Amino acid sequence: MASCPKRRAVAEAEAEAEAVGNGSGSGSGSGSDSGGESDGSGDGSELDLQQEIQVDFEAHTISDGDCNGIKRLLKQLFLKARVNTTELADIIIQQNYVGSVIRQAEIFDENTDEADEGGLFGFITVVNLTEKKGTESVEQIKDLVLSQCKTHHQTAAEQLEKILNDNSKPVNILISERFINVPPQIALPLHKQLQTELVDAQKTGKSCGKCHYYLIISKACVEVGKKKPNQKGKPKEDLRFANAEDEFFYEQSALKFSYSVENECDSGLSGRWSFDDIPMKPLRVVMLIPADRLNAVMDKLKEYLSV
Repeated sequence: MASCPKRRAVAEAEAEAEAVGNGSGSGSGSGSDSGGESDGSGDGSELDLQQEIQVDFEAHTISDGDCNGIKRLLKQLFLKARVNTTELADIIIQQNYVGSVIRQAEIFDENTDEADEGGLFGFITVVNLTEKKGTESVEQIKDLVLSQCKTHHQTAAEQLEKILNDNSKPVNILISERFINVPPQIALPLHKQLQTELVDAQKTGKSCGKCHYYLIISKACVEVGKKKPNQKGKPKEDLRFANAEDEFFYEQSALKFSYSVENECDSGLSGRWSFDDIPMKPLRVVMLIPADRLNAVMDKLKEYLSV
């Protein structure tokens, strides 16, 4: 019998998700439809496109039952890249003393005393690439970012390879994945909780506790026809992040580059990017942030995402 995961660091947020009747596209959820106005003469089968659904989200400890949801979100991030997401999900679950999953707040059901194991809307965690050296998924992630760096930011490839292979200065990959309709305000309590857990892990000598750099692979997009951001960074309005808070990590990055995943985005998980009907090219942005700059990032999160 599955056990209900321990609830902690509850991060409630209200999501305004538009119901899309035909199920087409993902977009930003903010567009208007000239044909969406109702005169009340229909049979009631069509959904009101402007209907708002209020949803409360909560943070829970990662548990075995989250495996499939985590794998799905990892595939959303890595797409067709050769990364063993099954093994990576197992590593994340095994070290559940760090990280949280996002679920819809429980609705009491008198017919069951268990929480729904499904309905995973996102998760946050870190994996120590240095300590997990030699595992297939970790080596694949390192190979992915190094190969893309050699192609898109060749002058930094040697530096990145040295950092990733320096056992004296551990590197954590920070993974924060969620579905696009989850509001960004939830990021603040999740990151605060994660930092608390990392401090505890360091005190007890657990994996992920010691870290000199954070590696982030972020989902983003840029307007079609515009050049991708170069290694020096483009104006922030040119680069749009799926997770709004990633902009603050981008600003504090010591090394950053992006690469297109346009040819890999053919699954329902990735969706089609558009903002105000402007076609967008999907990217992955790789960032390397010194651990001593995390406080500056957290200050920004508190400034812009406090409710």
